[in-house]
Amino acid sequence: YIGTASCKMSNIDELNFDHFQILRAIGKGSFGKVCIVQKRDTEKMYAMKYMNKQQCIERDEVRNVFRELEILQEIEYVFLVNLWYSFQDEEDMFMVVDLLLGGDLRYHLQQNVQFTEDAVKLYICEMALALDYLQNQHIIHRDIKPDNILLDEQGHAHLTDFNIATIIKDGERATALAGTKPYMAPEIFHSFVNGGTGYSFEVDWWSLGVTAYELLRGWRPYDIHSNVTVESLIQLFSTVSVQYTSSWTKEVVALLRKLLTVNPEHRVASLSEIQSCPYLTDVNWDAVFEKKMEPGFVPNKGRLHCDPTFELEEMILESKPLHKKKKRLAKNKSRDNSKDSSQSDNEYLQECLEVVRQEFMIFNREKEKNQCKVLPRSKPTVWTGSCLPFRKWLKKMPGELTPSVSRAEAVAEDEGESGNLHMCSSVCSSTSSS
Repeated sequence: YIGTASCKMSNIDELNFDHFQILRAIGKGSFGKVCIVQKRDTEKMYAMKYMNKQQCIERDEVRNVFRELEILQEIEYVFLVNLWYSFQDEEDMFMVVDLLLGGDLRYHLQQNVQFTEDAVKLYICEMALALDYLQNQHIIHRDIKPDNILLDEQGHAHLTDFNIATIIKDGERATALAGTKPYMAPEIFHSFVNGGTGYSFEVDWWSLGVTAYELLRGWRPYDIHSNVTVESLIQLFSTVSVQYTSSWTKEVVALLRKLLTVNPEHRVASLSEIQSCPYLTDVNWDAVFEKKMEPGFVPNKGRLHCDPTFELEEMILESKPLHKKKKRLAKNKSRDNSKDSSQSDNEYLQECLEVVRQEFMIFNREKEKNQCKVLPRSKPTVWTGSCLPFRKWLKKMPGELTPSVSRAEAVAEDEGESGNLHMCSSVCSSTSSS
């Protein structure tokens, strides 16, 4: 693989669904699911996220999927859930990522795990390094929360789910109302209601502060739920003060205060700023990066840290189960060949599906790593929605198409109702993911 353009030019040795063995389902969201897979030739384990094309079209999620692919293909970092492969078939779009077997922090909160200050301190450090990396890549994640922080088997944290992330460059500001309400920074709501200059990387540091507070106390600093209006939230941030428990050290309270500062201009919002906080001055940041710091919480290696009902739903309730895909596609192909294409029930949908097929970005990091040893990497193809059928389709759909924003209303619901895909266990703790 030398850029996505070269991938589209040739189907030789192109990766597909048959190259993986499906082991079990581990997560689901509003338009996609996640399962554990094993690559047949290397026997390496991954998490495979798959999204139904028709559902993505009907729910106006295609631009988000393509934006996530565009971002993930260009980044790789020790504290991220990294993309390894992306491919498609007639029904679904697939993203194969690192597999983390330690579960997400939301799962452990629901299991009543009591996180110590030392455990949360390491999570803050690892996520600070991840946010610094993303900021250097001009990326705002916009959905930092316990659901999107996954642990490897040793207990180290990894950030996942770039579904509503955005890229800003050259002084640009994001303006979309995007994120999960309880974790969204005040300036996002102000920008939506009052306009103004928008927001930038500071919003992710606010979300990190909310997450750290929740891990330490068991609930969030503000009582915010999905049905609260934006106007009410603006009022709340200006009138309600965060309460800190007396059992916490003054250093951790000072750090949380700096992360949860309502005015983004006064908020701790960079790696250098957070490193200078008294709570973190004793941290060996090289050891953090190299994963040599011992986590305060290590997941039980004897169990799979996710809801077991995901597997039952896939096997019993799913109308198009993944393990029967090969037989189903063969039957569909035979049926399609036997009927006149003019008899299509929904020609417009078929037109959109064809554009998605043409514009989908194929990716193979394994192949890229091998070829990068001898060849320079060319500039990748970036999806612009330039095909005429897609432009007609997009005009009918709400949402912003500028590089600095996602959909105009990309607000996920509260945990358990989130529109984003939750992966209970997603990233290989092998050396390849580092």
